[in-house]
Amino acid sequence: MPCDTRLKPRQTISERKDEVRRVQERVIAGLKSGKIKPKVDAKGGVVFTGLTDDERDGVTDGCIYRRVMVSGSQLAIQEIIKAERLAGRSVDKQLVAQGYHSHDGGGTWHHH
Repeated sequence: MPCDTRLKPRQTISERKDEVRRVQERVIAGLKSGKIKPKVDAKGGVVFTGLTDDERDGVTDGCIYRRVMVSGSQLAIQEIIKAERLAGRSVDKQLVAQGYHSHDGGGTWHHH
């Protein structure tokens, strides 16, 4: 995954993979407890609110989404499905893969 290769200075790929895995576990736990909420925008972008920058550790919402969807955690996946229902649309996987994202909890959306 691209998140695994966004290395910090003097960091190995395996160290980064461990960090990303910990972020994934934190997000899944937050989705289950309700601390973290997924939000889907009008175009199908996805953002996870309730997650601080420190907790995120440089992992993008798109990467978090992909990892949660393959995690096998049905409770976490159900929270994303619930957000899709609330928004009236599904997450657009192609749009997310192209880097469509938000830096402000879904207030504004863009590519860069």
